[in-house]
Amino acid sequence: MRTFYSLLVYLATPLVLLYLAMRGLRDRGYLQRWPERFGFFDPPSTTGAIVVHAASMGEVNAVTALVGDLRRQYPEIPLCLTSVTPTGSGRVRALFSDGVHHVYAPLDLPGAVRRFFDRVQPRLLVVTETEIWPNLYHEAHRRGIPIVIVNARISVHSLGAYLRVKRLIADALGKASVIAAQSEADASRLIELGGASDRVTVTGNLKFDLQLPSGLAESGESLRQGWGRERPVLTAGSTHEGDEGPLFRAFKGVLEQFPTALLVLVPRHPERFSRAAQYARSSGLRVSLRSEHAGCPTDTQCLVIDSMGVLLSYYAACDVAFVGGSIANLGGQNMLEHAALGKPVLMGLHTFNFRDISNRLMEAGGALQVVDARELEQAICLLLLEPERRKRMGQTGQLLVKSGQGAVQRTLELFKPLLTATDR
Repeated sequence: MRTFYSLLVYLATPLVLLYLAMRGLRDRGYLQRWPERFGFFDPPSTTGAIVVHAASMGEVNAVTALVGDLRRQYPEIPLCLTSVTPTGSGRVRALFSDGVHHVYAPLDLPGAVRRFFDRVQPRLLVVTETEIWPNLYHEAHRRGIPIVIVNARISVHSLGAYLRVKRLIADALGKASVIAAQSEADASRLIELGGASDRVTVTGNLKFDLQLPSGLAESGESLRQGWGRERPVLTAGSTHEGDEGPLFRAFKGVLEQFPTALLVLVPRHPERFSRAAQYARSSGLRVSLRSEHAGCPTDTQCLVIDSMGVLLSYYAACDVAFVGGSIANLGGQNMLEHAALGKPVLMGLHTFNFRDISNRLMEAGGALQVVDARELEQAICLLLLEPERRKRMGQTGQLLVKSGQGAVQRTLELFKPLLTATDR
């Protein structure tokens, strides 16, 4: 089965390269460092690293606290972080600078994977969430490198697809030394896919152990002072085109009741910055780009943030936060940062990538779910009219985040016997 899979990956490789080239037309990062994706790179100065694979920026953010604790508890062991996207790479560099080695993860081709392991020679492979790569797992197992899948999750939405290739997935999961699932439901699905029941454990969601940057509240307050402290602000983060149409229609309705309101729009992908701004203009909103102004002109109705790595400051500055990818049928984004900042959260129906988190947040009363532009407009106006309700929802979200913490420490405990064994 894995041989047939490898053949398909070889055949698909030209399409992958074409995809990278097409993405590179808008984000130059996709055109850079291609040899790394085939296992060609200068090896790190030391071997025996713990390799942590976090595909994109969201996964990098999720393992930030885990990586920080690994550095503190095992300062003598080098760390190598791999990612797939340029945004993930940029986030690694922003968070850890030269403290960890970063390289793009190899394509799941047998030769590329072998070259990667030849150069890094890791002692432990840590893979986040649903990154199941049969050749990567096979080669690590063949070399006696323990594999730990952390923050593991399988949504109901994706379970059916995995079951169609269960033999292949079961073979990969069977090579993992430990699978640390986010929830009991995730653990059950991973066992159904072939994970050994005695190796699957529930540690909770690493995302709850988020570490907000120091000075974030002050940064948000500074932005508000520049905009006007009494000005109502909605921040919509990580948006896609499918979110933005309903969002713009809803916000035009909000402006009828709150003429000074400001929509802060943060598109998910850098290549969409200019298109999102044009979409907002064509929807009848007065638009400014962050890159064009030191502040925000007073007549601006939609401020498009065309920069990476600054989203949290704009969440800290808002009255209400909207989760992108949730009206567009893309599964939503992590909303714990909004909650940790004490912001009431609005989301669409499509939150399957974060189903457990979104359900818990709604059940606790920290979030509202909307179906369409009309309901979104009503929810925004409701929250802007009722500051006490906003405050209660924000406090509820903060308590939920606090109650869910501890996954990092539980996950670290799983590493101890594996790291001890590799030192013998």
